Amino acid sequence: MLNAGIMAVDPGLTKDGYEIQFGTNHLGHALLTKFLLPVLEKTAKEILEADVRVISLTSHGHTGWPKGGFRFDLLKSTAAELGSYKCYFQSKLANALFARQLAKEYPQFTVAAIHPGVVQTELMNRSTGTPRIFRSLVDTVGPYFLASVSQGAKNQLWASVSKDVVSGEYYSPVGVGGKASDDGKDDALAKVLWDWTEKELSSIPPE
Repeated sequence: MLNAGIMAVDPGLTKDGYEIQFGTNHLGHALLTKFLLPVLEKTAKEILEADVRVISLTSHGHTGWPKGGFRFDLLKSTAAELGSYKCYFQSKLANALFARQLAKEYPQFTVAAIHPGVVQTELMNRSTGTPRIFRSLVDTVGPYFLASVSQGAKNQLWASVSKDVVSGEYYSPVGVGGKASDDGKDDALAKVLWDWTEKELSSIPPE
């Protein structure tokens, strides 16, 4: 379950020098998956009827990224000119496409990208790129119109166990397919992202 994430934080860099939201939300998950691949492959091969799954949490926010691909030229900078929300949207598109390509590279796995819904968590409170007054408003009235954490977990749970999951697809709550953006279902763009990610992570040895 690739579930870690930050949203619309101030411009910054990871310790490795990547735009902080892309580095955290995409590259961190891609690296974790790389480290886990040997055991995932071994499980799928050696255990009869093994159901090996990788669930990537993305967001409907991926549809907010302008059509046309990634700004690879800015990913080793703070990308401040894009704005904090555009950086978030770009990272969420990467989550969706990473799952799509992972399913093609490893057909023995079941992979899904899921949007949990608009859930009341600490994500917004820590979203320093969001005006404080809006964060306070969401904190005050959120319980009345946002999904609870337990409700927000339903799509993750569905993707983890349902036999109806089509590997590589994007699902809105709960188990609703077909709502990815055009870029979010672009196989060619998914392969471009995969190859770029593999190159960036190639110097990091398995732990």
